[in-house]
Amino acid sequence: MLSDSSDRAAPSSGKRGFASKSAVPGAKPRHERDSPYAWRMVAAGFLATFTLFGVAYSFGAFFRPIAAEFGASRSATSAIFSITAFVYFMLGPITGHFADRFGPRPVAAVGAIATGAGLIMTASIHRLTEAYFTYGLGVGVGVACCYVPLVAAVSGWFLKRRTTALGIAVSGIGAGTLAVAPLAAALIKHYGWREAYAIMGVGAAASLLACAWLAEPPPIELDSPAVPMREIFRSPPFRLMYAGCLLWTVATAVPFVFLPSFAHSIGIKPIAAAALVGLIGFASTAGRVSLGPLADRYGIIRAFQICILALGLSFALWLAAESYWPLAAFALAMGVSYGGAVALTPAVLAELFGARGLGVILGVLYTSSAIGTLLGPPVCGALIDHTGSYRIAVAFTMALTVGAFAIMLPLARAERILGE
Repeated sequence: MLSDSSDRAAPSSGKRGFASKSAVPGAKPRHERDSPYAWRMVAAGFLATFTLFGVAYSFGAFFRPIAAEFGASRSATSAIFSITAFVYFMLGPITGHFADRFGPRPVAAVGAIATGAGLIMTASIHRLTEAYFTYGLGVGVGVACCYVPLVAAVSGWFLKRRTTALGIAVSGIGAGTLAVAPLAAALIKHYGWREAYAIMGVGAAASLLACAWLAEPPPIELDSPAVPMREIFRSPPFRLMYAGCLLWTVATAVPFVFLPSFAHSIGIKPIAAAALVGLIGFASTAGRVSLGPLADRYGIIRAFQICILALGLSFALWLAAESYWPLAAFALAMGVSYGGAVALTPAVLAELFGARGLGVILGVLYTSSAIGTLLGPPVCGALIDHTGSYRIAVAFTMALTVGAFAIMLPLARAERILGE
């Protein structure tokens, strides 16, 4: 590996931010890694991912009413989601750096305010393009300020149970999707999509402020990686991860945008269609919390590759679906594999490059996801608009994800390559 130990204390860099105070040589941190106190950060991570991705992945419930009100195409409407994901993935290196230097708490507080304000302003838009700024920037900045900083902090708080802790923290993504997507559909039915976003904005801001209060930097210095960042980013394993993530993250965006509308097109009622997104969330939670045995048996990197392949193959179920239950089967299969892949991504990076500097490393990797989510839904929306069929778009997504698995196959040998 590039570092002989991902978790030994680094020498003092002389450039310390809030995150490095407990790493002063000779100083004993208030709380140790893997201690009961460390699980407080897992709780903060769970609540943050529950809130952020519950909001973001409920967009499918809003898709049809927003498109109908503004008379917009699928491609133009799906761009709201794509821009949001692009923003939060592209800002990851910046928010990761700030969190490594100053700690996750102030960064997460900014994210709480941005998320709430973005949703409330989206409730008052007069044209579709305004949502590109209100929702795209508001929710995008919110996710960027909370997700990468808190996930990196959780990784730094654990050594022996890192995979389990990360799995539980990011299982909030699935739990939030399960709970919030059907709730959003019910709010839209009773109050309209504008009022639904206003209500969600207030709730999201309050929840994320609580996460910021819970968050603390880990008792190791995270802003001093064992090797130069430039060497990490130029290494073959990082390049393989970057290319693969660019492709497979298309598969994590397309169902949240188009699965409810596809279900509606074959005669499924709106709330039941939105519940399919909830099923993805439920299954992804199971995928995240069951990572331990899979990683123990096959290793972290091989388990990650298994999840990517399973994610790609799951789209065959959607491709053949003509009724609700095959779509439900797809949602469950996609959710388990997607949840595992997302949860294992930071663990794979920590395995390869160490825990210090993980906020920046993870943030830079996520710029690949920014490209995938920016291009994926609009391209699939254009395919649907021009062909009148969802299936070509589904097959396209499946091919990209299987391609990602093929690209990342050499990662299984990465430890030996880096150890030479």
